[in-house]
Amino acid sequence: MDFTTLKTKLWQAADELRANSRLRSHEYSVPVLGLIFLKYADDKFRHVAARLEDAAGGSSRRRRAPGPANYRAEGALYVPDEARFAHLLALPEGQNIGQAINEAMTAIETANPELAGVLPKTYNRLENPTLTTLLRHFNQIEMESKVMAGNVL
Repeated sequence: MDFTTLKTKLWQAADELRANSRLRSHEYSVPVLGLIFLKYADDKFRHVAARLEDAAGGSSRRRRAPGPANYRAEGALYVPDEARFAHLLALPEGQNIGQAINEAMTAIETANPELAGVLPKTYNRLENPTLTTLLRHFNQIEMESKVMAGNVL
């Protein structure tokens, strides 16, 4: 993904918030940057998990699964199952998506104590359809690319 495409996706997210939330334009950054962080952390986690799996020669040979320290050693945050983007995208229609994202942020903070109290947990302010649209929107972006790492994050 190039920078122009990324910029277009960010403007689309702002348009979604402008049309379907009660947030003012200066408030868009908190939910948007929080979801970008979550997607980036998840993408990095998945890439490191694949490398750790390959290095171990498959899960059947491993005595125990890698934990947070293994991911930190590889330069990634540990992302618990309930905080992964795929989990959030698969939530049932009637579930409170805002609460699930808040809990995902709390789970990441718990697994990575250096982030305690830092991540946003105000997603209950947004309606489920808006959050679902934003999750789907950001899911289309490969966050571990050089464009993201070098130009945005």
